Amino acid sequence: MAEILNFSESGKATSDALSDLHEHFSGDLARVETEISSHMASAAELIPEIGDHIIGAGGKRLRPLLTLSAAALANYQGQHHVTLAAAVEYMHTATLLHDDVVDESDLRRGKPTARKVWGNQASVLVGDFLLGQAFRMMVAARSLESLDILSTAAAVIAEGEVMQLAALQNTHMSEDTYLQIIDAKTAALFSAAAEVGGVIAEADKPEIDALKSYGRNLGIAFQLVDDALDYGSVGKVLGKNVGEDFFEGKITLPVILAFHRGDAEARQFWEQALQKVRMPDANRDETAKDFAIALDYLKQTGSLEDTVQRAAHYGEKAKDALGLFAPSKTRNLLTQLVDFCIARAY
Repeated sequence: MAEILNFSESGKATSDALSDLHEHFSGDLARVETEISSHMASAAELIPEIGDHIIGAGGKRLRPLLTLSAAALANYQGQHHVTLAAAVEYMHTATLLHDDVVDESDLRRGKPTARKVWGNQASVLVGDFLLGQAFRMMVAARSLESLDILSTAAAVIAEGEVMQLAALQNTHMSEDTYLQIIDAKTAALFSAAAEVGGVIAEADKPEIDALKSYGRNLGIAFQLVDDALDYGSVGKVLGKNVGEDFFEGKITLPVILAFHRGDAEARQFWEQALQKVRMPDANRDETAKDFAIALDYLKQTGSLEDTVQRAAHYGEKAKDALGLFAPSKTRNLLTQLVDFCIARAY
């Protein structure tokens, strides 16, 4: 585990990677924000209100940054990358709105979710509106291949959500099955966001494939670290609420590892605890005690450390994919971004 801890010991190079990427693409990002705002206008007042609630709340803008970075690596000289980056953010936001309804989440980034404030129906409908606007932006970018990539990603993400819903509370789920779910649910948009940056620049196929690989592996690493963070102690700093996945009864990789490594008593605990939290009349004090027990089981089995180790493995694959491109400030920042994503766990 000492090797992974070096990520956090390396200092500001990794911790500032995301802000450095924001600064490097500040001009393009400003244009992305303008695109986002201009497509939020609607005669239905609730749409911009809910849209601003979730998009205006901030967020990392990781996915649009992948599109901008990929286009830069492929030496793109036009403006359609900005439109595609905005479309990617709209797709991401739509999935957040839909996810919160499916997961019955009350908080996101430390503030009430749209479904908590306006209800499930409004959240779903505004999510649908954002997806529609995203496709309008894709058409405006005049790249049929990009439209195909992003529309395919939208379908894959939906499949991943259904797979996760079907696997809810399935503590017997294998690690491979879970990785398939997050590959679809999370990594698909990371992958597509990077891929379209290369496509819009008319890069060679090996370069486009490399960008796609970078995005996919970064997405898997990012999700695995998020899984570990749910049982961490830095949630308030990162905007992730500690225990959120547990209290929603979600099966994530740390739970899968702890379940399969545990004895009969531990397995019985996981099955009962995750079923209990999903009950409408769940006693919060009792489930809080279960969460403390869960933390002990995770510690005993080394499940959190191993989840981050797996994330680091995918992170290395993402960095290797960048080796196809000539050294540049953008390539360096994308390499540091991988380390930043892993270092969030500490």
